[in-house]
Amino acid sequence: MAKCSICGKGAHFGNNVSHSHRKTNKMWKSNIKSVKCKVNGAAKKIYVCTSCLKSGKVERV
Repeated sequence: MAKCSICGKGAHFGNNVSHSHRKTNKMWKSNIKSVKCKVNGAAKKIYVCTSCLKSGKVERV
């Protein structure tokens, strides 16, 4: 599973809890995109979460 190169956000794990309170495993995947960005003046493809893209932490090529 990919992680955000900027903030390190990745998948989160927990439990699905039914009405009878039985628990099964659950995984929440974060919204991560492969994006071409400027890194040290050169274009490079990195994984970035959409919250980092929206906040302007990444300069796209």
